[in-house]
Amino acid sequence: MWLLPSLASASIVWRGDFETGNRSQYTGEQMVSSDRLLVVTNPVAEGKYALKVTVKQGDDPINASGNRNELVYQSGEKEGSEYYYRWKVMFASDFPSVDTWQLFTQWHHDGCCGSPPLEFYVRGEEIRMALNSNSTIPWRTALKRGVWQEFILHVKWSSNASTGFVELWHNQKKVLSKTYAATMYAGNKNYLKLGLYRSDTVKPVGILFHDGFVQATALSDVLDTTTPSTDAGTPVDAGTPVDAGTPVDAGTPVDAGTPVDAGTPVDAGTPVDAGTPVDAGTPVDAGTPVDAGTPGDEGTPGAGEDAGTSPGPQVDAGTGPTDESPGTGTGVIPPTSGVSPDDLGAEPAGCNSAGGSAAAVSLLALLGLARGWRRRR
Repeated sequence: MWLLPSLASASIVWRGDFETGNRSQYTGEQMVSSDRLLVVTNPVAEGKYALKVTVKQGDDPINASGNRNELVYQSGEKEGSEYYYRWKVMFASDFPSVDTWQLFTQWHHDGCCGSPPLEFYVRGEEIRMALNSNSTIPWRTALKRGVWQEFILHVKWSSNASTGFVELWHNQKKVLSKTYAATMYAGNKNYLKLGLYRSDTVKPVGILFHDGFVQATALSDVLDTTTPSTDAGTPVDAGTPVDAGTPVDAGTPVDAGTPVDAGTPVDAGTPVDAGTPVDAGTPVDAGTPVDAGTPGDEGTPGAGEDAGTSPGPQVDAGTGPTDESPGTGTGVIPPTSGVSPDDLGAEPAGCNSAGGSAAAVSLLALLGLARGWRRRR
């Protein structure tokens, strides 16, 4: 539960929480069939509806690299814009554990080719956040299956590494202080993709759930103030009222002539087991204690920071060409590969999810350069 002073409310920019009961809040879908992106009533993290995402090997709705089923929202983040995003994800109990990339949320550039500037993905038994402008993984944590996990991302969108920044909360706890980096590519806008996109080498079926996506201009507008259950694994049916005791028949007067034995306590009813908190039906990962003091901290996290999610080591920045060094004020261009795809054997493909030029790739092939291309949309 967030413990904050009263904050002025700002406008919510957009909701993609599926409370319409369908996918209409999004601009479009990239899916092989409607059962791959299914709006469901169970499980849900909040409200009445959530999105169930399924990906099977061979799912390739846009004839590009990897396998995917994703929703697209043309949010059009521009240079210099700044937003807070909050969404919740639950990975199925049998979600594949493979040593390759499985993206579940990404902000992609609207230009052709290369890895998205910012992405969240699973690799092996870790959840990672990647910034592909400088090929770094500023945050990672252990993968947990079968529980809802909340992400709040604060971003300043800029192709200038001294202007753009990211800041992250995971399960209502600040895990990444403001970190400066280029968060978009020069001359491009960003847009949201939500679902599951993974290497086509993954064989097992992948299932996860998304819920509660909201975009706003202030932290106060994306906070979930619902108090989570301390036992996220044992949800109680919130539709069954708790037995508050045996009601007394008010119509039967007490015989005032019969003295009451003061040594025999009156049965006040059946006591409620206070050790079993009532879960309103949404098992949020309550294993992470709430940091009540850090939500507004723009600097270094306090003592309550999750010590298990320290930023990972830098990845070799040579995985993709850039035209800037941090702080030079020059915008970056899309790298040909990011930190999440396999460095070797990444699937080459044309720029075709947005109508890019396949002829250009063919020309490069004739020049003997096509092998250097890597593509992820």
